[in-house]
Amino acid sequence: MSTDAKLSAPAVDRPAAPARLPVWTLSIVAVLVAAAALIGLAVLGGQSLPERNGPPVEELAVERTVLRPQVIELTVRNTGPDPVQIAQVFVNDAFVGVTGGTQPIGRLDTATLRLDYPWQDGQPYLVSMLTSTGVVVEHEIPAAVLTPSPGSVLGLMALLGTYVGIIPVALGMFVLPLLRRVSPTVVRVLLALTVGLLGYLALDGGLEALELGGASSGAYGGPALVLLGSALAFLALTLVDRLLRGRRQRAASAGASGLRLAMMIAIGIGLHNLGEGLAIGSAYAVGELALGAFLVIGFALHNTTEGIAIVAPLAKDRPSLVQLGGLGLIAGAPAIAGAMLGAAVNSSELSAFLLGVGVGAIAQVIVQIAPALRGRAGQLLNPTAIGGITAGVLIMYVTGLLVAA
Repeated sequence: MSTDAKLSAPAVDRPAAPARLPVWTLSIVAVLVAAAALIGLAVLGGQSLPERNGPPVEELAVERTVLRPQVIELTVRNTGPDPVQIAQVFVNDAFVGVTGGTQPIGRLDTATLRLDYPWQDGQPYLVSMLTSTGVVVEHEIPAAVLTPSPGSVLGLMALLGTYVGIIPVALGMFVLPLLRRVSPTVVRVLLALTVGLLGYLALDGGLEALELGGASSGAYGGPALVLLGSALAFLALTLVDRLLRGRRQRAASAGASGLRLAMMIAIGIGLHNLGEGLAIGSAYAVGELALGAFLVIGFALHNTTEGIAIVAPLAKDRPSLVQLGGLGLIAGAPAIAGAMLGAAVNSSELSAFLLGVGVGAIAQVIVQIAPALRGRAGQLLNPTAIGGITAGVLIMYVTGLLVAA
């Protein structure tokens, strides 16, 4: 057959391909099928399994202790699988009258116990709660102190947050004019110093968060809250960084503009200061923090270095006063909110989660700064970077010794 014949041959009609369902439709169907299967398994499988043998498992955790004149209030949470009913309460082996908690407390539910007891300031007390099945749950009060009312302490916490958050950060930012006159090598040293400062903050905050998580009731995960907060903060700041990177394509050796990098540092420090303020407020609310000039000076020296870390990437930029003021507020103002929240709501779980958020935020900021530490040879951990990081860690450690409550 000739070529012309081949070209003139009629085309054979092929059956049309079946239309495919959109991906989102398949996703919804898959989720609905999985949900229906799980519900059916829970209903049918739960009925087919035998009841648990042995006595009920009763676990109680004291989440909050409030001391009023002649009264001790305990907020308890059932962290076990079975309901718990409190039958009697003893304070230092003395039977006391109790109001509340007479009904069974379901899993993860809370109850407030009001104990009529003439406690004395500064004395230790051991509260023993006897359940209806004979299980004894103990809670220790190392030193009794009157719990301040939230209204009377919020103004004080706002003032304290200003002292330890906004003012020190603003003082550290005053070194920006000096940074504009130094060489690029000095700027890299300051950025390495920033990494050391942030690394120490992340380590210190992580250890404190794990301690708080371990001391919590564990109803919501305990130390796992720290990891959850860190992961969420890291991912959220990564998303913010991508959005800022898309909007601001300004050339820089680190692949990011100085203002954008300063913004990320300020956000990371702000989230850390939120957890720090929360710890300050909750410690004062339970009488474990003595306010005074030494505490304020210690926090001021400790947090002034945070202001230096914020302006270190701005050595080559010309930010306006409004932009600098905004960076300072982003980094320092969360200390006010944290102190007020900590004084009003004393929650170990919340403190651990927010400190974990600060750790994750700081880790993401360190990832942002790291490329700017490369020297002319392209090495990340060059002598200049190592020296700056070491100096930053030592500065934070030494100034941190002045913050002992």
